[in-house]
This record gives sequence, structure tokens and C-alpha cells, in this order.
Amino acid sequence: MAPPPEEIRSESVPAPAPAEVVTVDVLTASELKQQPQEDEKQVWKYLDVRTEEEMAKGHLHNSLNVPYMFVTPQGTREKNRLFVEQVASLFTTDQHILIGCQSGKRSELACVDLQAAGFMNVKNVGGGYIAWVQNGLPVVEPVPTPPTTTAPPTPTPTPAEFAT
Repeated sequence: MAPPPEEIRSESVPAPAPAEVVTVDVLTASELKQQPQEDEKQVWKYLDVRTEEEMAKGHLHNSLNVPYMFVTPQGTREKNRLFVEQVASLFTTDQHILIGCQSGKRSELACVDLQAAGFMNVKNVGGGYIAWVQNGLPVVEPVPTPPTTTAPPTPTPTPAEFAT
């Protein structure tokens, strides 16, 4: 007796394998980022998936920021549930995107999610921002602002001081 049609379908159609994340070192990423292209979609853009607080300490010139995770008030990390949607508002699925974070782990996870959502040209930047800085590549660092100083209040003379 032949198996039911459902069993035949499940055996003959394997589950799609997840796309393998391509990781490039920071020197390759820097070269890709600088290559001029006639077609804007062929230009490699840099997406930084660190937190806003991490970005504020320094980042790559012309990078965009969509945090992959947020730090909760309890100090734990929580995945940004709107990450793919937010990236899709900035990029089309056929644009070339270099994905970086602090060390390369969050960006790798971000690449997996973006590939699953149909983004075809994403590369993980291995070593992340730490490796970028260690290799002497250019970054934008915040300009330190001096602390605001206020003059101490001028003491108001008391009536007794006027008498002397």
C-alpha cells in the first residue's frame, strides 16, 4: 500500500538550509567600503548593530545604526524585535551591507536574521569595531565637551556688613 500523500511530500522536500554567513576581516571591509561604484546598490554601506551608547563612544564615518540588542534596566541584553523591519526601512534586500558590532558576534547573528528575511548581500565584519580601531582604520570619535562651570554665587551682603 502506498503512503499517504503528506508523507511523500515531507520526505521529498528537504527543509532549506540556512544561508552561510560570509565574514570578512576589517581590512577587506575597509576596502569594500571605499570602492566607488556606478550603481548605488553596489556600494557597500556599513550598518553598525551596537547599542546607541556604544555608537556614541565612536563609530565608522557614514555608518548607520540599528541596534540588534538593547540593554535592559536590569543590565541584561534583549534582542531588538523590530531589527529586521528597521533595517528594511533603510536598505533594500539587494543592497550591499557590511554588518559590524563591537567584536563580531552580534553582527553575525544580525546577518543570519537578515539573510532569513531575504537580504542577499550582507557580510559580517569579523572582529568588529575593536579590530577596526586596533588596525588603525579611521573612526569618528565624539568631541569631548568641557564640563560646564558656573561661577559661585556672589554673596549678598547682610545689613551688618554695610555698617562696618
